[in-house]
Amino acid sequence: MSDQEAVIGQAGRLVRELFPQALGAVLGGSAARGRATPASDLDIGVLLPPSAGSGREVMRYEGQLVELFLNDVEDVPRFFEWDRARRRATVVFVYAQGMTLADPYGHVAHTRRLAEEIVATGPPRLTTEQWRQGRYVLTCYLDDLVDTPSASRHEQLVVADHVLREAAELVTAHRGAWTGIGKWLPRRLITADPELGRALLDGHQAVAEQADPSPLAAAARKVLDLIGGPLREGYSHRWQA
Repeated sequence: MSDQEAVIGQAGRLVRELFPQALGAVLGGSAARGRATPASDLDIGVLLPPSAGSGREVMRYEGQLVELFLNDVEDVPRFFEWDRARRRATVVFVYAQGMTLADPYGHVAHTRRLAEEIVATGPPRLTTEQWRQGRYVLTCYLDDLVDTPSASRHEQLVVADHVLREAAELVTAHRGAWTGIGKWLPRRLITADPELGRALLDGHQAVAEQADPSPLAAAARKVLDLIGGPLREGYSHRWQA
């Protein structure tokens, strides 16, 4: 038995034992793609009967860390729209790119089709206000990056991290692509724009390894040029209680 077959078997046992009422289940993440490492957790989506409620749980099963995405089957369309609005679509991707563990009534097949349509459609476009706020925030962090002396390494590293995150959000939005956090940020960034994404990531690495902010600052300026340029004076925002 291969390692992936063992993982699939383990995921199936978990669903049968802990969720006997389940209407279907999928295995997502690196385990579904055969890329799991010894430290990888199992991402499992479970469809539950109507009115069962939706949520997220983390547990250990047979010594393995498991992250469960639980969805009331009738709540799936609304939940997927909420997930899409975040522009990361974490659970949507679990279904769109995962592996079916059980589907006795066809609910998983239907949910997967919906997820695939959402992935193909892409994330929602940013509003005019969101673009202006993004330009302003990245401009502020870029100014801080340039002004922070390399001797202040803690400050420099934190600012560089914010520059990369804000720039990645704007690049993926500009390309109409999905964004991500954690290890998915570089993956989604490179997918959205290989050249500019690599420049941002290499620039971030230059700050970390050489205390040199110049490459990251240059890449961030290119991002701003794509979306209307830096924004400082003239920006305004009204607080909403």
